[in-house]
Amino acid sequence: MKSKNFRYGINNANGNDFAHLGKMGKGMFFSLIMLALALVACDRDEVFEKEQYKNVFALISENDNVSRKFHLLGKESVGYVAASLGGTNPTTKNIVVKMVEDPYYLNAFNKMNFDVDKAKYVLPMPESNYDIENFEFTIPDGEIRGRLPIRVRPDGLSPDHEYGIPLRVESHSAYEVNPDKSYIIYSVRIKNRWAAGDGNTVYNMNARMSEKGETYELQMPGTKVMHPITENQVRIMAGNETYEAIASTFNKFAILLTIDEDNRVAISPYKNIEVTQMDGDPFYNNTFFIEDDGFQTYKTFRLRYEYKSDNKIYEFKEELRLQFNPNEESEEFD
Repeated sequence: MKSKNFRYGINNANGNDFAHLGKMGKGMFFSLIMLALALVACDRDEVFEKEQYKNVFALISENDNVSRKFHLLGKESVGYVAASLGGTNPTTKNIVVKMVEDPYYLNAFNKMNFDVDKAKYVLPMPESNYDIENFEFTIPDGEIRGRLPIRVRPDGLSPDHEYGIPLRVESHSAYEVNPDKSYIIYSVRIKNRWAAGDGNTVYNMNARMSEKGETYELQMPGTKVMHPITENQVRIMAGNETYEAIASTFNKFAILLTIDEDNRVAISPYKNIEVTQMDGDPFYNNTFFIEDDGFQTYKTFRLRYEYKSDNKIYEFKEELRLQFNPNEESEEFD
């Protein structure tokens, strides 16, 4: 019995020891894991801290790497591709950035955003409409910005298209460039005093329409989209014709308004429409003027004309008004 109890005693003792060792092993294993995680966290913190202090520059653009600008018709103007530098510590060296044109990015942008709808493609900017005299610019040491000037001559560009100059960083002399912001499309649209070429200039319309030979006259409130064509010309749809932002519709039903230095308006066809200006009306007197009602300021057209649509001739009298802030435009158009 003693030997049996002794034998059981050994077995029980070994079992308890193994259980105790197992608990110690688990605790040690857990401690090792926590130590490893702490070391990784420290490494990550160190990397993150280094990232915070790194000097990295990026080309300034919208989320889609496009910088969208409007250029005023009738004159050459300068736009800029700008770069901004991040990092906690000031730089001690100039960063000389060399840019190069790269059509790949314009092609990729069009494919990604418009696929096979080529009518919406951003067109390559014609070489005759811009100059980049020097493809290098500098972010001086201790500063956070630099920029590349682009001279733009917008005359001859269409309001129905957006034009792009695709550029990328070819080289830089110091520090780092953000790879996601190392390329840009400088986008150009046209504008003049009366409209911008993105299709978002919408005048409120108060009009009267009658069919030639009839005695009735319809009151027609509504809106009209206006596009710039040249320095002193804009395009609108004739009468009450339906607006569609496609060339065939403009060619068929759009008219041109040419505003002279005395703000008199000449009405003519844009392409194929038959239109006749009607003068002599004391109110709808084919003029443009700035109207201030004591509360708001408006760009205002008063027009009268006849035009042909579906073998019928319509007489149209319309007042077009666009509220604006004269202080925001005074410097630009001086």
